Formats: sequence, C-alpha cells, structure tokens
Amino acid sequence: MELTRNFKKLGKNDAGIAGGKGASLGEMTNLRISYGRQAQAGVPVPPGFVVLAESFERFLEENEIAADIDSILAKVNHQDTNSVDGASAEIQSIILNSPMPGDIESAILANFKELDAEFVAVRSSATAEDGSSASWAGELESYLNTTKENLLENVKKCWASLFTPRAIFYRIEKNMHKDKVSVAVVIQKMIQSEVSGICFTVHPVTEDRNQMVIEAGYGLGEAIVGGIITPDNYVIDKKELVILDKYISEQDKQIVRKQKAERKKPEEYFNEELPVLVDMREKQKLADDKIIQLSKICLGIENHYGFPCDIEWAMEEEELFIVQSRPITTLN
Repeated sequence: MELTRNFKKLGKNDAGIAGGKGASLGEMTNLRISYGRQAQAGVPVPPGFVVLAESFERFLEENEIAADIDSILAKVNHQDTNSVDGASAEIQSIILNSPMPGDIESAILANFKELDAEFVAVRSSATAEDGSSASWAGELESYLNTTKENLLENVKKCWASLFTPRAIFYRIEKNMHKDKVSVAVVIQKMIQSEVSGICFTVHPVTEDRNQMVIEAGYGLGEAIVGGIITPDNYVIDKKELVILDKYISEQDKQIVRKQKAERKKPEEYFNEELPVLVDMREKQKLADDKIIQLSKICLGIENHYGFPCDIEWAMEEEELFIVQSRPITTLN
C-alpha cells in the first residue's frame, strides 16, 4: 500500500489520491513553460511530498473510528449551530486522540528527512477539492513552520480539519454531505518569504480576461489569505506584459517565523505578528521587474491548465516560488 508520494510522481489527474493541492503541486513540479523569448524552464515549486488519502483511510480503519464519525455526522442538524459545533468537536477529539499507525508514521518521517528542511508547511488537501465548481480553499487547516517535533501532530490536525464546523457547513452548502470526501496532506519545504501574495490570472473584479492582478504584502502569505492586511494591488496587461495600474498599501504588520530564542518549547507554533519597519510601510512591496517575472510564470501556468488560476506565490532572497494553484471559481 502506497502511503506517501513525492511531488515529482504526481500530476493533475491524481486529485483522488493526493487532493487538489497535492495534484496541482505535482503537475507544476513537472511542468515546463515558455517565458516569452526565453527557452522553456520549470515552474519554481518548493520540493515536497503528499501523505496520500489512503493513509487517512488506513488511520480510520485501524483505529475503527470511521463508523463512529459517520454516526455523529448523520445526527447533525445543519440548521443548528450548536449541533454542528458539538459534532465537530467530538469528531476532531476522536481523531486527535487516536494513534497513528507505525508504518504511516515511518513513511512520513522518512520523506521529511529526504527533504532536508528544518521547517515545512503542512496543508490539508481534500480529495473533492479545487474543482471548477467548488473549492475547499480556506475550509481546511494549514500549519506553517512545522518542524520534526510537531510534524505528525500537525498531519493529524489536518485530517481532523475535514470536520471543522465550517468544513461541515461547506459540505452541506455544496450538497456534498452524502459524498465520500477524504483528505490528503501536503508537506512542502517552507519558504521564509520577505514578500508573498496571490495572483489572479483573470481580473477578479472586472473579469477582464486580458488582465491579471497580483496582490503582494510583506511576510508570510497567511496575512493576505487571512485578511489581516490590505496588500498592494498590481494590474498587468497579459498580452503586452506591462503594468497598467498599481495600488500601494500602507502595511504596518506582517506574519513571520518566530525566532528560536523566543520559543518556550519545541512544539510551539512558530509564527508571530510583528510590526513592519516604519520606513518600509508605504513602499511598493514587489519591484516592477519581479512583477513582470511573476506575471510570465503565472501566465504560463494558466496557458497550461487552460482556465483562470488563483496562484499563491512567495519570494525569499529575491527568488520567486509558486506554492499553490487552483481554478478561480467565482467568475461568471
């Protein structure tokens, strides 16, 4: 039984075993795109692997808890918030307090060792995720700056996040409460981004397909995704690859990795919110040449997939990385 798989051995057709995120990261890892007149080159995806959905199914089976979870879900009254919250708490407690099978634990730790990374991002990847009509983005959990000490626990937390109140409500809203939905877990080398953000390869407001929009902010991307900051906004003409418009925000805080000296214990969550230096707050977060470079990468990804993409990116030491891509599901 295959429990984990490297990004290099995954592709866009593997969402059933690796979830939407895992399949997309595998596809992009193996993708070569044209950057204008330059020769083809790979998409800069940080290395990683996926704990396949089969591992979660094995975990449920060996602990004999699948029937208990189904029974709890069957009794949920989705019109009663307390009912949903209670079921969520009960299911998550069952998962977090059940032991991980030894072979799954060994496979995860062996793959982590091969990454040769002190810190990784651990992200849930639902097998019914990131399709053209529905996206689980934001419904399940992610854990940044995870180390070997809390890696296995964070994998279990990702499994448990399939049953958070918002995830349960989302299933009902999308009429998926009777469908089988499993979860894989993406484990990817952590990029300590000085600047990060999102690229929409179609303008998300005007829906102009000849324009793309890049959002950028200091620190880790969770600040933008979580609505903690207002990012810079750059509008790019996709045909001419020129910047049409810029909105430069004033950013006074950012999310960064907590320094070792400030950690009270090894398993402590490693991120913190810090102020941005005063003389940096009103500056453009991503330089013009990097905006165009990122635009070329994102345009290549969109051309490959053949549909508008919502792409998360990060920049560490002036090097751009793509950390996630999914279809834009909000366009008419």
